[in-house]
Amino acid sequence: MPLYVGTSGFAYKGWKGSFYPGDLPQRAFLEHYASRLPAVEINHTFRRYPAETTLAKWASQTPEGFRFALKANRRITHTLRLREADEATGDFLGRARTLGERLGPILFQCPPTLPHDRGLLEGFLGSLPPRFRCAFEFRHPSWEAARDLVAQQGAAWCDAETDDRAVEAITPGPFAYLRLRKEAYTDGELGAWAERIAAALADGRDVYAFLKHEEGGAAAAWAGRLLDLVGD
Repeated sequence: MPLYVGTSGFAYKGWKGSFYPGDLPQRAFLEHYASRLPAVEINHTFRRYPAETTLAKWASQTPEGFRFALKANRRITHTLRLREADEATGDFLGRARTLGERLGPILFQCPPTLPHDRGLLEGFLGSLPPRFRCAFEFRHPSWEAARDLVAQQGAAWCDAETDDRAVEAITPGPFAYLRLRKEAYTDGELGAWAERIAAALADGRDVYAFLKHEEGGAAAAWAGRLLDLVGD
């Protein structure tokens, strides 16, 4: 099963001299990134709907098999809070289609002020076109009750690890979506994640895993190391 590991974003000038060659122009960042890692999570789509021309350009700059995960726009998750969001969601997904086969999952990151509402989630999940892979990151603790519903509807539960919140296992579902957001990762910690990922892959699940970007390119190095560990 495919493994897609990368970082949250790629256009970081602070990575020049470490991940990117010091003389590499910014317009060549994505092509270089895609030669080293198989996926990237795009977060700025949370703030602004993506331009189709930009997405088409990105698709042309990356090889077959590369994947872009897009964070859904905040109008859907934070303004409308998943309610009566068909038009906003349709607009976003319509633009996302421009990536073609390079489109990975859409991440719906809900605000911590949104408590569990099973009926709301059922309605929203039911409105999503089945051709899209979708993952949900819920930040209000009451949403733990919805893990079964998310999986039943063909979506993934986003396992998000931070320095304040440990994740010990990958949530069952049609595919896995991991956000590894700690400020730093030891080789032992990456090794533990590699074991969990290998088990999910052995179960027939695709895995998407994204490291939080850090100045100096540390996250890109951790992502590369994670790929190596899973492959060992």
